[in-house]
Amino acid sequence: MKRIGILTGGGDAPGLNAAIRAVVKTSLGIFDNQVFGIRNGYQGLMEDEGVYPLDYQAVRGILPQGGTILGAASRGNPFAMDVNLGDEMVTKDVSDDVVQRIEELRLDSVIAIGGDGTLGIARDLIAKGAPIIGIPKTIDNDVNGTEMTIGFDTAVGMATDALDRLHTTAQAHHRVMVLELMGRHAGFIALMAGVSGGADVILIPEIPFKFEVVCQKIEARVKRGTHFSLLSVSEGAFPEGGGAIYQDGDADGAPKLGGVGDQVSKRVSEGCGVESRVTVLGHLQRGGSPSAYDRWLASRFGTIAAQLAEEGRVGRMVALRSGQVTHVDLIKTLQASKQVEVEGAGVQTARGLGICMGDRYDYHREVEE
Repeated sequence: MKRIGILTGGGDAPGLNAAIRAVVKTSLGIFDNQVFGIRNGYQGLMEDEGVYPLDYQAVRGILPQGGTILGAASRGNPFAMDVNLGDEMVTKDVSDDVVQRIEELRLDSVIAIGGDGTLGIARDLIAKGAPIIGIPKTIDNDVNGTEMTIGFDTAVGMATDALDRLHTTAQAHHRVMVLELMGRHAGFIALMAGVSGGADVILIPEIPFKFEVVCQKIEARVKRGTHFSLLSVSEGAFPEGGGAIYQDGDADGAPKLGGVGDQVSKRVSEGCGVESRVTVLGHLQRGGSPSAYDRWLASRFGTIAAQLAEEGRVGRMVALRSGQVTHVDLIKTLQASKQVEVEGAGVQTARGLGICMGDRYDYHREVEE
């Protein structure tokens, strides 16, 4: 009987509970192993009562639930963790303590469900001897080595629905509607939702844009008699010659992406002489019930992770490759974040549909929708 720990790190994403459920049910029902939940990411390994048994009852009814029953902590980095020393809070490297704690708990493996931050920490802990298996989750879909991550499909669906709703009000009021979407420094959400939601302009971090080109597209639509436009804008998009736009820092002073939608909206109003409004979809993309696809993907990832734990194959990351669920070397895979391929199929599809990517205006013979 093996002892398996499981944690969810970083931000939440739809489908986390489905993955936890799959690990527990497969481990208990097929391999007769024990599973222990680790609360609030890696922090739980350093907290009293931060690790507790998971059984069938613990995962009953959680398949359609968003969030995570284990809790998530985007600031729980063992290599720079806030700890109390007397009356003072200090940042300390407790990674050796985390590895030792795993040994003390007699965990044969720890399944870490997270994005490039959580899995990057896993990579560094593996180098110190920690027996970790990774499951990729993030609505940004920016984890290398896998075609899809848990949470991405739900986020794209939410963003597409938002564009559908903005389409009707944009058309009614003859406005330009700008939708700012999450994604950090990868434009997967903005690109896929933009194509799926009929956007006229898509701006992503991988392709620096020009305000004058965006105006050219909008003005061309006006000349053809279409007095509204939809813009799908990734939060990490930036103008040519400039940089990503950040808001004020969070509680720890770390800068947060945001504000490019407002800047684009203002420049469009001034440069094109049209009325423009901006909507920031924000955390709505991360919340709520996961889509059927995310439930399926998370369940597949969880069952394979449980199998890897049974076989003692630590240092691996479950992944979707060529439509098949498999696993890859976690350390080798996580050397860089994944981004949209500028000349890839997604961008080519957008350009073929006459969507402006902000870098150049391509005349497109069509009757504008």
